[in-house]
Amino acid sequence: MVTFFFLLWIILNGRVTTELVILGIVIAAVVFLFARYAFGYSLRIELLIWKHLPWAVVYFLNLVKEIVKAAIQVAGIIVNPEKHPDPVLVEFDSEFHTMFQNAVLANSITLTPGTYTVEQEGNHFKIHCLIPAMGEGLDSSSFVKLLGRMHIEGRSE
Repeated sequence: MVTFFFLLWIILNGRVTTELVILGIVIAAVVFLFARYAFGYSLRIELLIWKHLPWAVVYFLNLVKEIVKAAIQVAGIIVNPEKHPDPVLVEFDSEFHTMFQNAVLANSITLTPGTYTVEQEGNHFKIHCLIPAMGEGLDSSSFVKLLGRMHIEGRSE
């Protein structure tokens, strides 16, 4: 992480001089120590981040795909005068026991047009959907499947 901070320092400065290199090393070390003590950063956490990075990229790409699909569906409802919103509140329980997985799921649902996480307590979700079809299969969605394969360690509720 110190190397990352140092490289970021060099990139943001746009030039390399002896003074900037020495100052960059000192600043990178100070920022690293701050991150370690203020945020509980450790080498173990960094290894977990690198371990889960491929899954995070796959999850992000899936999220973008689902946002685009839902945006097209919502646009179709708005543009077509024959279609009308029929809001519904859907409740379901996720299979996750970590706060992280449940929070990511809740935020992913909210980021997807036409759905909004109204309430999330533990692994119980209440989701507002623009039309009933958007609420079908939320408990077995691609978000749930990908999060389930990540095997994230974390605090249980």
